[in-house]
Amino acid sequence: MNIARKLYYALSPVGRRRVRRLVYWPYDTYMSLTRRRNPMVPPKGKIFIGSGDFVAQGRHIAAMLTDLTGMKPDMAVLDVGCGIGRAAVALTSVLSDKGRYEGFDIVRDGIAWCRERITPRHPNFRFTHVDLRNDLYNLSTEAEAADFSFPYPDGSFDRVLLTSVFTHMMPDDMCNYLNEIHRVLRPGGVCLATYFVIDGEALRQMEAGQAYFDFPHDFGHYRLLDANVREADVAFSFEWLRSAFDNAGLSLSAFHRGTWACAPAATAPDFQDVIILTR
Repeated sequence: MNIARKLYYALSPVGRRRVRRLVYWPYDTYMSLTRRRNPMVPPKGKIFIGSGDFVAQGRHIAAMLTDLTGMKPDMAVLDVGCGIGRAAVALTSVLSDKGRYEGFDIVRDGIAWCRERITPRHPNFRFTHVDLRNDLYNLSTEAEAADFSFPYPDGSFDRVLLTSVFTHMMPDDMCNYLNEIHRVLRPGGVCLATYFVIDGEALRQMEAGQAYFDFPHDFGHYRLLDANVREADVAFSFEWLRSAFDNAGLSLSAFHRGTWACAPAATAPDFQDVIILTR
């Protein structure tokens, strides 16, 4: 793990967002004063969901959801850990008025921006804040993801999307989310989730120093990048994941290796590993 990432993880979740706002304040101020910023793109200082171009990454996620799950414009989609609307903004051009989007996230500021900027333009896109503890994003509560029930009725969705969510969750929390995904999916519904998956090939790349992350803290069925900020980056054993999916009543339909563990960019759909689950 490089020095910059170590310093970043040493800050509190609030501190990380404050530093980012400070770093990007000159740019965001300039874009606001010159009225050059797209109203459907948040200021750089407010983005907390990873690197890359906001618009391009959102379109990439929407394309994966369409290409890998067969999503149709009139379907109901749940975006778990929707952040500050990266996928939602892109999906406004994919889902029709007959389609429906629901997103929830544990970062209040992200949900506030989505409600202000997206929902008024697209009333079939709705956003919910849930106050759950995560040592990368939210330390303001003791409520645990392992005990959380998604705020939607059974069988509400055709598709469930999780991008870089299970990479920031501990095993018990993830297993509860898998159960909830099964509950809210309609029969035949599909979930697209990204992971860091440890199998034989990923382990060889890590041991050779070729993988993007080495996940040095080994707990058997999962590994951590940082022992102090546990949920900063989490990788799971492939065999253990298969059991977790089975226990939740979800079928593993496809596993696409990501470029983080040296999968060829020409064949990998994403930096992270992409898993497709079917109810």
